[in-house]
Amino acid sequence: MPDTPTPTRSRGVPWAGRARIGILRGVEFVGQRTLAVLDHIGTVLYLVVRAHHIVLRSFRDRRVRIGYGAIVSQTIRIGVRSLFIVSLVSACVGLILTLQMAPPLDTYNQRDLVANIVGVAVLRELGPLISAIVLTGFAGAAIAAEIGTMVVGEEIEALEAHGLNPIRFLVVPRVVAAIVSMTAIAVIADFVSIFASLAGGALALGIPAGRYIDNLLDQVKPVDFYTGVGKATVFGLLIGAIACTNGLKVTGGAQGVGRATTGTVVQCVVSIIIADMAFTAIFYALKWV
Repeated sequence: MPDTPTPTRSRGVPWAGRARIGILRGVEFVGQRTLAVLDHIGTVLYLVVRAHHIVLRSFRDRRVRIGYGAIVSQTIRIGVRSLFIVSLVSACVGLILTLQMAPPLDTYNQRDLVANIVGVAVLRELGPLISAIVLTGFAGAAIAAEIGTMVVGEEIEALEAHGLNPIRFLVVPRVVAAIVSMTAIAVIADFVSIFASLAGGALALGIPAGRYIDNLLDQVKPVDFYTGVGKATVFGLLIGAIACTNGLKVTGGAQGVGRATTGTVVQCVVSIIIADMAFTAIFYALKWV
């Protein structure tokens, strides 16, 4: 006797159920990712607050030392050693801007205004932004890998077993060095990029150096330089704090170190871009740009 089909619900019900399950899973995934991002941001902020507290205590209490020798060593490692690559990239950016802006300005017979555009773009945005991105790949990943290797080798637990605070001896010197190095490198990058633009304008575009300098000084204001330096200081804080946080959170051995290094670069770049956008919006609202 042939099988008799059992009565089922309408065809639309199973698909509706699957759709609801898919939506719920999507909401769950988005919620988990959002909570993970917020948790990571909170960890970074907590690390910054702890490091800030230790630095303030070092000024009030002589018994609390943060290791100025370690800060100098990290500054040399982060800032001095990355100076060449940052200068090279900044010089190329200055030349690219000069050569790219010349054809549109030639349409209006205003080639000399290259100095005005390059000066504002470099001092406000490109100087600190390019320096921060290069420093992220050069130093941020190295900091995360170094601290992550210490975690895997149980060196952090050894410090804690001896009553030593890892944030005081590992995080503070690196964060301070990142802030100092980023600020100084941004200033150097500004001058290198503008000088490269000046040389390119004089040699390739035939703009007299004196006219270039006059237009540059007429256009740029001290606030342009100060806003760029302020951005660079915050970018340095982001690089140091994110790199140290990812290093301290390493799990899973060598693979965890690799994940922390990759995550540091991605997170630093995204954080720097978002911070730059926020600064630009604030400066625009204050009529500083």
